[in-house]
Amino acid sequence: MINTAHKTAQNSIHSNFVQVPPVEWVETIQQFNDEIFTQHTPFSPPSLMWDFLRLSVTACQAQLAASENKLQCLEHIHAFQPLPHQISCALEVIHNLHGRAVLADEVGLGKTIEAGLVIKEYQVRRLAQKVLILVPASLIIQWSRELGEKFGVSCYAPKKHWAWSEYDVVVASLDTAKREPHRSIITAIPWDLVVIDEAHKLKNQRTHNWKFVNQIPNKYMLLLTATPVQNSLQELHSLITLLKPGELGNKRNFVAQHLISKREPKDAQRLRDHVSTVMIRNRRFDGQVYLPDRSVKIVPLEFSPDEKLLYDGVQQFLKEAYQDVTKHHKSVLPLLTLQREVCSSPYAAMISLNKMAERIHTSDRQAKIFTLLEIAQQIKYHTKTEKVLELISTMNDKCIVFTEYRATQDFLMSRLQQNGIKAVPFRGGFKRSKKDWMTDLFKHNVQVLVATESGGEGINLQFCHYMINFDLPWNPMRLEQRIGRIHRLGQQSIVQIYNLSTRNTIEEHIVALLVEKIRMFEAVIGEVDHILGDPQIQKKIETDILDIALTTESQEELKNRMSDYASTMWSRYQSGRQNS
Repeated sequence: MINTAHKTAQNSIHSNFVQVPPVEWVETIQQFNDEIFTQHTPFSPPSLMWDFLRLSVTACQAQLAASENKLQCLEHIHAFQPLPHQISCALEVIHNLHGRAVLADEVGLGKTIEAGLVIKEYQVRRLAQKVLILVPASLIIQWSRELGEKFGVSCYAPKKHWAWSEYDVVVASLDTAKREPHRSIITAIPWDLVVIDEAHKLKNQRTHNWKFVNQIPNKYMLLLTATPVQNSLQELHSLITLLKPGELGNKRNFVAQHLISKREPKDAQRLRDHVSTVMIRNRRFDGQVYLPDRSVKIVPLEFSPDEKLLYDGVQQFLKEAYQDVTKHHKSVLPLLTLQREVCSSPYAAMISLNKMAERIHTSDRQAKIFTLLEIAQQIKYHTKTEKVLELISTMNDKCIVFTEYRATQDFLMSRLQQNGIKAVPFRGGFKRSKKDWMTDLFKHNVQVLVATESGGEGINLQFCHYMINFDLPWNPMRLEQRIGRIHRLGQQSIVQIYNLSTRNTIEEHIVALLVEKIRMFEAVIGEVDHILGDPQIQKKIETDILDIALTTESQEELKNRMSDYASTMWSRYQSGRQNS
């Protein structure tokens, strides 16, 4: 038994294991203790007793941590006051989940704060010295600042391979960490606590991400994600296996025992019981979390004659092309893109039209595209842009404007500057340092941030409470993710959201029906994010809407079909509530 204890002390503390209650550790240690002192068992290596003592101390510390139903770290935090639900979450992780948990709060409720509390608490209790935090590259500085300023936890972002072992708390991107030579070094270090942000990237056990994280030796682990299930309930198996290996058996047994299909469990309560052993989820309106109200206004617009001529021409072109595409089973993506771009701006539509002109070799089709390009180039007055200028002039405060397209973003920036409005762009192609620079400029120096969809991921802008959705995503979940950039913890004012909607376009029906019937802006979306967050469903929503838009002959028919489709989405919402 002593040899077993020695092996455990040297290896198992920091390996992947099935977590057991600390009291069992102590009972086992006591057995070792009795054997040592009641039997004259010969052992020669001095390291054996030292490792044995270290294991004993760790077990007793863990037992004390589990029995202490308060956070000692609160006495060391002076920069801010954690909210009750965040304190409860940290206590639950330490007291009941033994430091291995999925933190699955909705966007904006403070998963980073909850993780920070757990990190600080384990440091105060001397249970965690080596801490590894893996996050998207764009969030490294944000995490480092948050932990440093709010918790007094010094972090280092390694750039050289030797730094992983040199510093106690390191923050890095998962993409960097999984590459050699970093991978070999990281998987050789006995980490006390591993934290993974955006953990839905670990949903597939066949990916390099999952396999790498599974190889990291760790005593405690936190997985942070607002969408723990995106595509299939099998993803739960992947996350739970990282935290509690063997808990659900292998994937084949899990599917056979728990699932009817990838989205339907055999016994929902039984599966929830398993999930509750590792997952904590707070929602905006469950009574524990307070956020200021949000006010959503739909701003109806009328196309100018030239804009309407372009829109109608593009619609006719798309309907003809759609028949050909569906007949020959080609990709509808170029048509989908153009349909959305023409609702955004002529400048965005021109990008796709030029690409189509290069690919299409029939003279008739090319002639139609060139005609549309000429119409787009002649448009001098852009209704949406002028409305944005009008709205911003009445705000006298900071505002974020979201668009999906770079061409629209560039034109907006130009018009804002021409009108003396200070603005900065923000998009996915920026390097991390430039994103941080743009965010700081927006916070301290300029009034407007013009962001693209990809650029808006992961930024926290609760100091801003105005948002203009210049063009609308065709999926309500993505719209909610935009709003979550400013409607989040730390927001002190009512959030004002303006959705621009052009009459007699597909955009008008998306706003009036999908958004309202699903009650997006009453924030119940949190209850259906596992439905609308599914990438396959997101894609299906977009292609469904395109099909409706391009196979109807009148506005009245379009209105009726969109209404029927919205009712279908509402049924999914009701089903989601019953199963959540």
